[in-house]
This record gives sequence, C-alpha cells and structure tokens, in this order.
Amino acid sequence: MAVLSGTALASPVPVDAVVFDMDGVLTDTARVHRVAWKRLFDDYLQDRAERLGEEFVAFTEDDYLAYVDGKRREDGVASFLASRGVDPDPELVADLAARKNRYFLSALDRDGVASFPDTVEFVRSLQDAGVATALITASRNAQPVLEGAGLENLFEVRVDGVVAAELGLPGKPDPAVFVEAMQRLGAATGRTAIVEDAVSGVQAGRAGGFALVVGVDRTTGDEHGESLRRQGADIVVSALDQLEVKVDDAR
Repeated sequence: MAVLSGTALASPVPVDAVVFDMDGVLTDTARVHRVAWKRLFDDYLQDRAERLGEEFVAFTEDDYLAYVDGKRREDGVASFLASRGVDPDPELVADLAARKNRYFLSALDRDGVASFPDTVEFVRSLQDAGVATALITASRNAQPVLEGAGLENLFEVRVDGVVAAELGLPGKPDPAVFVEAMQRLGAATGRTAIVEDAVSGVQAGRAGGFALVVGVDRTTGDEHGESLRRQGADIVVSALDQLEVKVDDAR
C-alpha cells in the first residue's frame, strides 16, 4: 500500500492513484496562457472602450485567476466577459476563444515548453511505488505541449480537452474530467488524490469527494494559496518535493 506523507500533511494518506493537472502543475504553460489571455482581452477591451467611449480597464492577474485559470477557453471567455458586464454572445465567445488559441500557439512556438522538475520527479516516484497516475487538462493542445516538454509518455492515462469534448464532459469546477481519469485508472475516489494549481480545479476536487486535494501555488505572495485553501485544497504546497510517497507494508 502506498501513502503520501510530508510536513504539509497531518497524517499519511493512502492512495492508489493520483491525477495531475497539466498547466501550472506539470508544465510552465500557465505563464504562456497568461500572456495570451492578457493580449486577447486587452486588445478587445481597448477596442470596445474606443468604440463606446468607455474607460479602458486592463485585464489583470486577478481576472486571470478568478475567471479563466483552469477552464476551457470558451468558458473562460464567457466568464470574464460577464464579469465586465458584456453579454457572452456565442459568436463573440467563439471568435475570442479562437483568437486566444492562435496567440497561445504562437507564443508556444516562439518560447518553447518548460516542465517543472519537482512534478516530474514526484510522478516517477509514484509510479515506482505502484501508484497509478493520470493527467487532465482543459487544453486541446495537450499533445504538442507534452511533446515540446518531452513528456508525451509520462502518463498512462490522459483526459484532455479533446477527450472531454468527445465525451461531452463539463469543464471545471465540475469534477467530471477527474472522475473520468480516475475510472480509466481503475481507482476509487476514496483512494485517489488530485493535484491542481487553479481555484476551479480544487473546487472540482472538493466536489468530487477525492481522498486528498493538493493545491500547488507557484505564485508570489499568499493570496492565491489562501484562495486554493478556501475553495477546497486540503493542503497547499509551493512544489511537489514537499510531498513524499512511501510504501507501507503494514496490513
């Protein structure tokens, strides 16, 4: 039996499976997403302000974390537009979502993909201990991202935006993608941990009733970590080397 332990945990947690989010947990693509979202919405808001004679209020980091982080592109667009009092008309949402994807792919091609070594090492330690692992992401670009990071073969199961669309799975904060990944691993919620960096992701983990919801906060300051705790994370770590996986032979 494998257990997760560490100073962040009050007591060891038995696990058969761990499901990881991709952007911001495994790969540093969250940074690229931030840049693409800001370019998209600042362009849109500036144009709208000029057309309507309104004050231009830029897209901020708080906007990113509150309205788009961890969500499907269309859901993120609609959520942010509504926060600014703009009707999330389906045609407008689709147009902005497509533009955001072009910006993201352009930045990805220009800057490449970096992974977080602490996560890669932790995944491999889980696998060495016999713990099943899966990757989830709202992104439909998981394949090029993972190939760019040299990690396309790291996980035995992957439920990405393409798979979710094919199955009609709702996006986070609904736990459906996590549940799908867990079931593909043959595990149960009471023995599955999830690892997320987005508020919508920890909300999904809490709604799904998983054994452990790990929040990863790679930002500066305490605000995001506190948000993760408030919204459902059992623990929040700055890096996954703060957790250990051990094989407990006690029966």
